[in-house]
Amino acid sequence: MRRRDFIKGIAGAAAAWPVAARAQQASSMRRIGVLMNLASDDAEGQARLAAFHQGLQQLGWTVGRNVQIDHRWGAGNADYIRKFAVELVALAPDVILSTGSPSVAVLQQATRTVPVVFVTVVDPVSSGFVDSLARPGGNITGFTLYEYSISGKWLSLLKEIAPGMTRAAVIRDPALTAGGGQLGVIQAVAPSVGAEVTPVNVRDAGEIERAITAFARSPNGGLIVTASTLAGVHRDLIIALAARYKLPAVYPIPYFARSGGLMSYGPDSVDQYRLVASYVDRILKGEKPADLPVQAPTKYELVLNLKTALGLTVPDSLLARADEVIE
Repeated sequence: MRRRDFIKGIAGAAAAWPVAARAQQASSMRRIGVLMNLASDDAEGQARLAAFHQGLQQLGWTVGRNVQIDHRWGAGNADYIRKFAVELVALAPDVILSTGSPSVAVLQQATRTVPVVFVTVVDPVSSGFVDSLARPGGNITGFTLYEYSISGKWLSLLKEIAPGMTRAAVIRDPALTAGGGQLGVIQAVAPSVGAEVTPVNVRDAGEIERAITAFARSPNGGLIVTASTLAGVHRDLIIALAARYKLPAVYPIPYFARSGGLMSYGPDSVDQYRLVASYVDRILKGEKPADLPVQAPTKYELVLNLKTALGLTVPDSLLARADEVIE
């Protein structure tokens, strides 16, 4: 080979190296879609997302280096959630993280092939998202929020902190299978604590305000807020109404009490986002959602907010059991 041809060959190869490196980097880049149920400016939503990113980073995934994440924020709006679900599926991600039952339902309609990992979902079996908890069977798996039996605990706690309570309004999303399930458990427990249960449907802010205002006209009432996307989106309104009408209230997730609610009992939703990163990691490494069993929380937290005690005397027995007391 002539010296001039050899030099040309070396120069051509050198020029191609950056292109090859970029192509290799692009081929190794994985893509995650994230469909959140809260608004983009919601502090709880941001904390959840940060925990998810932290969990991924601990497993070796760094945004911009080996993973790209596309975020969408549904803000509890059904139209937004449908639109964003279609958008994320069109991006052909390797996996989608979905928050709440409404988001999972629309993603299930949008794709039967893209893996979906859910979090903060109640009863994914009855909702039709998975065949069973042990064997999901399709393209969807994830982490449940709790079992229905926890709903009965809310009523017992409410009676304990407000012994004079004889009427409980149960705030639930009637469109969710889980909304009816949670209500059913509470109704079953009600006779044992001497309480009458009234369902309050959550569809929009106006309906919430009218229903709670009407309920508060009679004495000895209390509120039970069941888990739903809409309850999370409208939590500030619900907490404000409970304070205005001096209604003792119990909430399903700790961040409600930390946002000003009287009392909450349930799993730490932010911690679940760290855990869900492990399933996303396993799917990115080749495992199938059908083979990953749905997981349930192993720890529930009782949080009391004494700033919102509404003149109630919190029993020492309740204070002793609390995992967190806000003073």
